[in-house]
Amino acid sequence: MKRQVAEEHGRKGEDRAALWLQVKGWRVLDRRRKTPLGEIDLIVKRGKTVAFVEVKWRASADELDHAIDERRLSRVAAAAEAVAHEYATDGEDIRIDVLLLAPGTFPRHIVNAWQP
Repeated sequence: MKRQVAEEHGRKGEDRAALWLQVKGWRVLDRRRKTPLGEIDLIVKRGKTVAFVEVKWRASADELDHAIDERRLSRVAAAAEAVAHEYATDGEDIRIDVLLLAPGTFPRHIVNAWQP
């Protein structure tokens, strides 16, 4: 039951993140892209940049500081590397972003969060 609730909250968080990014001028290319190396929550594009976005939804803003770690980011980066050629087809720049969400707060967008 806890897993189902977490899944539902995660989907709602991803929906909110996609809407927020669209308001900021990003076009959603894909959602929940699964690869053998992991899953990418959102793939978005604006201008000549394609961003692979990890979305984290937490029940409170205090929990956001610990929502993402290097291990999780490295999995997203590996998954992005596996499929980047499908989305960045015209020499676009690619990056890994994180979007942190909690009730009553503005989304916190961490640009280019993964730099190996």
